[in-house]
Amino acid sequence: MNQRFHNAFQPDQSAVPKGLRIILPIQTRRLIITRFEPSMAAGVARLSWDAENRRFVPDEVFETEKDASQCMAALIKAYDGEKGPFVFPVLKRENNALVGHVELSPLENDWEIGYHIGREYRGNGYAAEAARALSAAALDMLPAQRIIGVCLKDNIASARTMENAGYTLRREKQGLYQGKPAQIRIYEYKKPAQPDASRPDL
Repeated sequence: MNQRFHNAFQPDQSAVPKGLRIILPIQTRRLIITRFEPSMAAGVARLSWDAENRRFVPDEVFETEKDASQCMAALIKAYDGEKGPFVFPVLKRENNALVGHVELSPLENDWEIGYHIGREYRGNGYAAEAARALSAAALDMLPAQRIIGVCLKDNIASARTMENAGYTLRREKQGLYQGKPAQIRIYEYKKPAQPDASRPDL
């Protein structure tokens, strides 16, 4: 399946979701964050099948390519709205392979980060790299001062990912996760403090 991103990876205002106004693609040292294309459906379905995904985010498991295509059509349409969720595929820069996705969804008065990396690509820090890049880009474009991250208390891998992405643990509490009561951890990503140009160097 050809997962090439068009326009030679140059920022393209026509590829800016209206809700967040994030200029895409976002490039990191190893990854590209762009927008979904219908041709990616088979890869999305395949990456969703692992056991961890079924356990922690069962609503993101697509048993068939048709299921993935239907979901992706809704996600692509959401790029032109304001409410999200805004879900972006994550590609490897070296070969444009689809490795997973990263997303921002409204959460009460905040935005929540989400991510999934396929099993075969885990252990490389891709989730943290993508989450950090999207969070920083979103805060440059949003009036919000923070992005929230939520995971189950016993999902140690996801907690480590958020910490590696620059998120800070704010609290643990009993809450709802995937609509069910659970012990959760709430993390926060904030804009790095900017130096005060009016103050002389000490």
